[in-house]
Amino acid sequence: MSRTDRPLRILHATPECAPWVKTGGLGDVSAALPGALARLGHDVKLLLPAYPALRRLLEAGRPLAEWSAHGPWPGGRLVHAGRHRGVDLLLHDCPALFDRPGGPYEDARGDNARRFAAFAHLAARLATSGSPWPAWRPDLLHVHDWPAALAPAYLQRLPGPRAASVLTIHNLAFQGNFPLHLAHELELPGEWLHPEGIEFWHQVSFLKAGVQFADALTTVSPNYAREILGTAHGCGFDGILRRRADRLVGILNGVDRELWNPATDPHLPARYDARALPRKAVNKRVLQDRLGLEQSGAPMLFGLVGRLTHQKGIDLVVAVTPWLVEQGAQLAVLGQGEPALEAALQALAERHQGRVAVRLGFDEPLAHLIEAGCDAFLMPSRFEPCGLNQLYSLAYGTVPIVRATGGLADTVQEGHTGFVFDDPQPAALQSALERALAAYRQPVAWRTLQQAGMAQDHGWEASAARYAALYGDVLARRGADAFCSLCHSNLPPRA
Repeated sequence: MSRTDRPLRILHATPECAPWVKTGGLGDVSAALPGALARLGHDVKLLLPAYPALRRLLEAGRPLAEWSAHGPWPGGRLVHAGRHRGVDLLLHDCPALFDRPGGPYEDARGDNARRFAAFAHLAARLATSGSPWPAWRPDLLHVHDWPAALAPAYLQRLPGPRAASVLTIHNLAFQGNFPLHLAHELELPGEWLHPEGIEFWHQVSFLKAGVQFADALTTVSPNYAREILGTAHGCGFDGILRRRADRLVGILNGVDRELWNPATDPHLPARYDARALPRKAVNKRVLQDRLGLEQSGAPMLFGLVGRLTHQKGIDLVVAVTPWLVEQGAQLAVLGQGEPALEAALQALAERHQGRVAVRLGFDEPLAHLIEAGCDAFLMPSRFEPCGLNQLYSLAYGTVPIVRATGGLADTVQEGHTGFVFDDPQPAALQSALERALAAYRQPVAWRTLQQAGMAQDHGWEASAARYAALYGDVLARRGADAFCSLCHSNLPPRA
């Protein structure tokens, strides 16, 4: 239980939630963290835009509130779409904004600012005494990334008592920056539109608004919380984050063990645990067969799943793959991203058939099979706020090879649970691969690495408890009653 010594009413507002809407780790976290908090005894609800992927749940749901267009905000409904793992799923039903093809951030109409400002505005309204659904009001509003980050700012503008607010920054590089002239349309006051406010290089920054106004800020690993206070990883926000450093904490993401557990994973032809590691070899053979790789247990098989981008260090993988093949190893890649990197990987697969396999796109069952079937997993990211795949790899006895950044540095220990390199250059990655290959040739040493990783507990329970403690601290700062009537601004005076 939190430091308030009572169950809390918590509203999460997020643009993604697996399994319905997911473009990356945010979708996984939005599914797992609320459920973990519910298991701690808290009353948790999750607000999500009603995208087409949720239409079936929307149609079967129960309307809770309805409102007409007012000011810049279109009419819509709040729909209860059932319970998922102990959490009530609330949908913001506004077809004009969210019922469209494509991904959740599809912006062919150029209206993403209006779409997610409306979503954030609803989240803020639900967290005040003037909620369109007065039957339930949260003690605390927890918003995720830029699409929901205006909510703490809107809370300052709404009358009456209001909830405390927490903003989680999953990736500081995505900031939700839009033309400054939209501020009036989005009901953002002129006194906020300056560099010490929510303006960022002559644009309105949704994420900056959240950073300025939220009662507490979190990131998804302790190391990333430190990194974003510097210019190298601060993405231009390092100054404001340093000013609010007393409200910033890094809490490591966890593994959703209902979905990522080699002993129960329904996507695996052979399930296993640390005491039955030889069964892992069955998954390797099935993976090789599925991807057209040479059928043999002898070659060391490296895996990679994720966005194929410069940020993820995919260019480093492209550079070292010919050398890796010369060592007799194999490589399995699943993902999509920058066209030039996709093309380079496909060219390697054509040149080294039977040794390199590349599948472009997203395939959840194949992602699980790669985690289970590979011997080692590559994450040479230039920056990585937390990373989830290295945690999955540890759980699956698939030794991670990572760059020492963000959550990767927090979770993988050189020579104990994996291999770590510092310099984002091909030579440094190759050196780590050499160490991994040498360890793989020593079965006892390799088994020790696997078991050390599998022995670690990266479940959500400990992280959820830290969030609950943070909520208690936030509410204590705001007073025993989260719905205090005090209206304050975090903004420093304009220069």
